[in-house]
Amino acid sequence: MGIRVGVFFGGRSVEHEVSIISAIQAINAFDASKYDVTPVYCARDGSMYVGERVARIEEYRDIPLLVKRSKRVVCVRDAGRFTLSYYPARRLGSSFHAEIDVAFPIVHGTNVEDGALQGFFRTLGVPFVGPDVTASAVGMDKYVQKVVFRDNGIPVLDCCRVFVKDYFADADAAVGEIERAVGYPAIVKPANLGSSIGIKVAQDARALREALDYAFQYSDTALAERAVQNLREINCAVLGDQESAEASECEEPISADEMLTYEDKYVSGEKGGAKGMGSARRVLPADIPQETREKVRGLALKAFRALCCAGVARLDFLMDASSGEVWLNEINTIPGSLSFYLWEPVGLPYRDLLDRLVSLALKRSREDAAIDYSFETNILTNLRPGNLKAAKR
Repeated sequence: MGIRVGVFFGGRSVEHEVSIISAIQAINAFDASKYDVTPVYCARDGSMYVGERVARIEEYRDIPLLVKRSKRVVCVRDAGRFTLSYYPARRLGSSFHAEIDVAFPIVHGTNVEDGALQGFFRTLGVPFVGPDVTASAVGMDKYVQKVVFRDNGIPVLDCCRVFVKDYFADADAAVGEIERAVGYPAIVKPANLGSSIGIKVAQDARALREALDYAFQYSDTALAERAVQNLREINCAVLGDQESAEASECEEPISADEMLTYEDKYVSGEKGGAKGMGSARRVLPADIPQETREKVRGLALKAFRALCCAGVARLDFLMDASSGEVWLNEINTIPGSLSFYLWEPVGLPYRDLLDRLVSLALKRSREDAAIDYSFETNILTNLRPGNLKAAKR
């Protein structure tokens, strides 16, 4: 029997479908001689399902039918083992479905990639692939990650953060603040989403209001940034942890408009995006000077370490084609398709990338085992109900 890997995907996120594509790509790429893979589909309501059908992309054309034909499970920690058990429990026979050695979350967006699912695995004590809770949460918040990057000397664009309650309380004030801080043209985006969802470019005050209204459909916080003129987008992935990390080849994604859209990434490619980010249009390697390539790769490594990331992440950069100036736009802590296409040009096939990711997860688990998470005291020995007081001040 090989290493038992549970691949978790889906979830309550607007990037639900993208996660399904990324996960099934990975499930099909695992080396069957090394791994026993259990696909776990997380529905939008948070329930989890297993079965033969959840690993077939064609079954997701009718998700309600897929769920009906699959078996619901819950995650259980019992006697040091992490298992998936049928829910409701069977009256006769065992409710056991599978035991998992390592969880592999291939999820995108809020409620899953933002530390929520990672915290769940942390609480249950199961090793998991990818960044830990803090890195996941910071990596999902586009404003907070900017603060961390800037503090570490990584170039980022100035921005203006707007909360939905403040905007609807005084839209004129919010628009005025953005105009003073950013100006036009401005790019407005939800502060905690990926896959280019909820993003618009605003050339004037009217378009800015429309862009904010659109962003607030997907998040309670929006971010406005100055739009880079003569824009070229350059992406680079990083694989590793705090001890050791390496950068991939650089790519230049090709958009049909002034910015890369959801359709560019997932719809316009082969078979309507069935290959996820792997089918998006790109120039790979990016046609940039060697000096720029090394600068981007160096900044990517620095940003990865600044957030204490682990696993594989994709870092997206903005470049002014005229001046050559480069800014880090954002980090994707669990990138679409796991950015496997950026590693193949540097001699790392997808199957080997998955090997590395599982190894990193098990390495972190061994390191965690050396940390003492308990502190024995006699504080409860003589405690009486009548003497309860605030214990922490």
